[in-house]
Amino acid sequence: MKRFLTLLITTLALAAALCVSASAANFHNAASELAAIGVFKGTAGGFDLDKAPTRAQAAIMLVRLYGAEEEAAAAYASGELKCPFTDVNGTAAPYVAWLVDKGLANGTSDTAFGAQEPCTSKAYTIFLLRALGYRDNEDFTSANAQEFAMSIGLLDTSLFTGPFLRDDLAALTYQALGSNLKDGSTYLLDSLIQSGAIDASAAKPITDKIETYRALQASGQALDEGMDAAVDAKMTISAGLKGQEGGTSFDMSQKLDAAITGNIQFLMGQNPQMAFDFSVTLSDGTETETQRMEYWLKDGTSYVRSGEAAYQTPADEDIAALAAMLEQSTGSSGAAMLPFIDRISAKASGGDTVYTLVLNDAFAGLITNLMGIFSDALPTDVEMQVNISMDGSTIQYTVDKDGVLKSALLDMTMEADLNASEDGDTVAISVGVDMDMRMDIKHTGKAVKISYPDFSDFEKTIGGANGPTGIMATRVY
Repeated sequence: MKRFLTLLITTLALAAALCVSASAANFHNAASELAAIGVFKGTAGGFDLDKAPTRAQAAIMLVRLYGAEEEAAAAYASGELKCPFTDVNGTAAPYVAWLVDKGLANGTSDTAFGAQEPCTSKAYTIFLLRALGYRDNEDFTSANAQEFAMSIGLLDTSLFTGPFLRDDLAALTYQALGSNLKDGSTYLLDSLIQSGAIDASAAKPITDKIETYRALQASGQALDEGMDAAVDAKMTISAGLKGQEGGTSFDMSQKLDAAITGNIQFLMGQNPQMAFDFSVTLSDGTETETQRMEYWLKDGTSYVRSGEAAYQTPADEDIAALAAMLEQSTGSSGAAMLPFIDRISAKASGGDTVYTLVLNDAFAGLITNLMGIFSDALPTDVEMQVNISMDGSTIQYTVDKDGVLKSALLDMTMEADLNASEDGDTVAISVGVDMDMRMDIKHTGKAVKISYPDFSDFEKTIGGANGPTGIMATRVY
């Protein structure tokens, strides 16, 4: 069962290095900040983040993002606007009427809006794209709307986690406020402040966060084409293990020190390439064990090697997942990380600028999801479930005098519960982790050179009807 613990530790390091992906998370912080500027409103029972949003609720949100709430209310009250649908109540009628009048929404029939039907993730994504100035069948289509939205920095968390909930709606809306308008003149929240739709003083905590984050993102633009970075992490791990191996039950606790060293490389473009190579060293004070884990993405195929196991699979899903991950980690993905940030600050240090990000509770979902991605890549006779909680995480990025990202530091404390089984053996692991990690950027762009081993002996052991379709992810869209 040691390989399960090694996999856990390695994945934590990789997830921390990339700071990517998304997962089921409670975006209460985002909902609260949206409520403070009048964009998101709850009910007597709170924000109801675990419930699916209705089409009527989505319509109300969209009108607010256009800064037209007062306009819609006045036009409806005067009789200038009328709602053509019989299933829309008095609260939502002004909003729906305004959207229909502007050609921004349609009904499900001539007389019904489908007001109480669940709003789908695709429908809400299309609403947001329109609010940012993008046009149907010109910039995007219904079929590619979510993929297009991701390319400009709108990441729908429900794409990875299941039903579209008000939780996901809050996260998407928060991202949209920090996203550029199509014409590039400014970002959405600033345009709403300029138009008078949102009070500047009420919005200042959000605008401060957005503008500091955008400055940090600018430092990562050089990484858009490629990155070569060294990773060095140290962890103290307290683990409790229960289970059965070879017919024998065990129940033990253990404290381990772990060191993770390695390298992450990627090159983006028409034919994305990637390599990561980690060595994980575990020590319990009496014994020390080191395991190496390697991954490559080359010419449309993914390759994994861990110990004596080496296998390959077509990488269509991996390429899509990699593109989404790297857009976020290198800053090219607009505002996708904003809902995970509790606060952000910038401070001069010599000739450098140090940005400090304090992450909120939703960040635990990032790590949990990446663990799920790697568990899906295990052989079909191995099952693994993971749940992770976190008690504060801080990331510091150092940007040099030329505005180029040079290093990142992560301080993270977390608890993880892992249950795994293989060929009748079972293990339940409760792990407390205190981790410090450093990533130093060595090369960017075309200066990145990736070396590959001979893949001829890598078996095609996963993929197809009976296994996952990718190593980095099983499904993105």
